[in-house]
Amino acid sequence: MATRRITSLLSRSLRSSIGLRHCTPFRRITYTYLVLGNNSRWERSISRFSTSAATEEPITPNVEIKHTKLLINGQFVDSASGKTFPTLDPRTGEVIANVSEASVEDLDRAVAAARKAFDEGPWPKMTAYERSKILYRFADLIEKCNDEIATLETWDNGKPFEQAAQIEVPMVARLFRYYAGWADKIHGLTVPADGAYHVQTLHEPIGVCGQIIPWNFPLLMYAWKIGPALATGNAVVMKPAELTPLSALYVSNLLHEAGLPPGVVNIITGFGATVGAGLASHMDVDKVMLFLSIFLFFLLDV
Repeated sequence: MATRRITSLLSRSLRSSIGLRHCTPFRRITYTYLVLGNNSRWERSISRFSTSAATEEPITPNVEIKHTKLLINGQFVDSASGKTFPTLDPRTGEVIANVSEASVEDLDRAVAAARKAFDEGPWPKMTAYERSKILYRFADLIEKCNDEIATLETWDNGKPFEQAAQIEVPMVARLFRYYAGWADKIHGLTVPADGAYHVQTLHEPIGVCGQIIPWNFPLLMYAWKIGPALATGNAVVMKPAELTPLSALYVSNLLHEAGLPPGVVNIITGFGATVGAGLASHMDVDKVMLFLSIFLFFLLDV
């Protein structure tokens, strides 16, 4: 009985997330879950984060949508074309907000801002300790705005509020403190060598990092990508998933409130075929980082 219930909850959650977020036909995959022994504690945990209450009347979130424009060079700006696209409430399919749709022209502006911030700005020239203080302040702001961020994440992504407020948002703050702590602990080595030689290694920031993150854990993916890039003195152009762009825009504003110089982090919202492909192939981007789901691997036959 417990096996059937847990399997039902998990498969229902999986079907809900895929069905709401993607229309692309994937290969059929069968998941089998086997429960051995007394797993009532695990069952309760899964039930708490399941979609079993999705039939209740939707609650109108008490949060203001403050940021829907592109973040380029420290400013929220409209796209060059003026185009927008809707981000939807996965519970109802209703429009939450219309978000600026970036074009290749906007991407070029974002990359140019990141390049200038890296080549000429104060960020890579700061001491590692100064960078870490900004990241620590950012983590404090994340904690201060925990419930508002969690509400926004739940509304745009569809995950349970309890999961966002009690697990994921606190984990984002913890991750940024972790990376802040690493900022002044990454250093080179002096290497013994034969003969009259001095051999030394030096770790330096790589430059402009292009980052593409998916929709399933928007804020955690944000932290895992931006955190280490900033701790090591890089500049970033990030494209969040077009399905869940709101939390990345919100917390990036907090990052600037914490003291991040303009141009170090740029957020471009749009679609993979345009700005995603453009970011991955841009000749002024030094490193590209992205997540690929198992479904995309199957789709690409890789």
